[in-house]
Amino acid sequence: MIERLLRDATRRQRRSTAIAIGLVMVAALAGVALLALSGWFLTGAAIAGAGGMASVRAFNYLLPSAGIRGLAIARTLSRYGERLFSHRAALLALADLRPALFARLAATDPSRSLTQSSGDMAARLGSDVDALEDSVVRKVTVPGALAGAAAGLIAASLAGWPAALALLAGLAAMRLCSRMLAPHLLTQPRQDHAAALNRLKADYASYAACSGEIAVYGLGAQVIAALDPHARALDGARAAIVRGEVLIQGAQLVLAALTVMGVLALADGGAALVALAALAAAATADIWSALARTDMEHLRVCDAIERLETLATLPARQADATFASEIEGITFIIDGRPHVLQRGERLLIAGPSGSGKSRLLGTLIGLRRDAPEGLVAGGQDVGALGLERLRPLFAYAPQDAGLIAGTVADNLRLARPGITEAEMWEALETACLAETVRSLPQGLAEWLGDNGARLSGGQRKRLALARALLAQKPWLVLDEPSEGLDPETERALCQRLSAWLDRTGTGLMLVSHRNGLHSLARQMVTLDPVSA
Repeated sequence: MIERLLRDATRRQRRSTAIAIGLVMVAALAGVALLALSGWFLTGAAIAGAGGMASVRAFNYLLPSAGIRGLAIARTLSRYGERLFSHRAALLALADLRPALFARLAATDPSRSLTQSSGDMAARLGSDVDALEDSVVRKVTVPGALAGAAAGLIAASLAGWPAALALLAGLAAMRLCSRMLAPHLLTQPRQDHAAALNRLKADYASYAACSGEIAVYGLGAQVIAALDPHARALDGARAAIVRGEVLIQGAQLVLAALTVMGVLALADGGAALVALAALAAAATADIWSALARTDMEHLRVCDAIERLETLATLPARQADATFASEIEGITFIIDGRPHVLQRGERLLIAGPSGSGKSRLLGTLIGLRRDAPEGLVAGGQDVGALGLERLRPLFAYAPQDAGLIAGTVADNLRLARPGITEAEMWEALETACLAETVRSLPQGLAEWLGDNGARLSGGQRKRLALARALLAQKPWLVLDEPSEGLDPETERALCQRLSAWLDRTGTGLMLVSHRNGLHSLARQMVTLDPVSA
């Protein structure tokens, strides 16, 4: 699944990839030709100088010098161009891949996806997807290595076929060596490194969410001690990877040196051609050694793909576009008695703490399945419908309002596509937050930090409420929306919400321990503590 998604993403970057392949081939050809011509020119110039003034005057210095300068410029420009286009293709491909994976995660059954650690999911969507960049960037490596090998063999053949065969044998030995050593030396360290890194990131994300409490209670040392085993495992894996890579690259260097020595020993046709063949072989071996790096990184890519498959293969629920439009009411069966809430009607769900009010709302909107009360929509049990079919029905502002690390506008745009600034301000006015946002230096463009860190708890709740208002769903589901507000702000919020509900005809399901918003509801059901 991941490989298919990656192919689809890279297919959209074919033009950049094709340009990068062309440039890397130019760089390889120019690199081999540059050293080959330099070897021939320097040796020929030395021989001419030793032959006396007549030989010096007869030797053409200008054309080889110009050729060397031109090849050097071509190699440099093509190298930079290849990196620009290959990395552009990789970054844009991954920019398409991440949303596709996130959509898979968001569309799956919450009872499965929400049991996963958010830190672990972030690590997978971060470091594991980043590892796939190499598979895109190194698509150009093989064409470049083949172009360099072809140029090197042609150059070596000018000094005789034995020299060319020596170069070919050396390249084959280098390739065989890296293919054999890389899995043996790097498979386990790569797996250990990725596992330790993901564990460290996941735990760090969990602790970072409690950074305030950690600072207040002076728990920094304990947190560091808890992260230390993962950090040590990560350092150990890194050291093992470095040792393996050094051995592989060292073997490549030894084989490259032996290859050049073999070409020198077998080359014929004069000193200038021998130098040409030897330096061409050196340049070819250097270009060819990039394949060893591809072998080493391939293991990391395969490990990342294996871990990401757990996200890509999560079962996606198919949304039923007609289901939401057919639902005219929601039936609550509490203590054996049905309570029907039609579109546009307003319900207060009451009960003491611990009676399961938030659990009932979570089950109603598809995030949970454990409410003991009966919930029926469209003649079907809500627990069997799933999030995708319930999502078009409800706009939800939870008790613990979650915000993304972004601006005020970024958080409001999550409600639905195409929201205008005028709509944002209208929703903020209804949520009694417009004045606060206007006082921010950047207004709607103000950066709020991680989970709205720059806002108070009450402000975060009202921003989440404004986002729910913008969603334009048949029912508004609010869990303790006025908690943390002063009585005056709560009264204003009640008045504005009532006017908004009357104007839009939106239904309401409200959980609130405070009496200030109870007047919004026209019906009430009470949960008994025993039902929890």
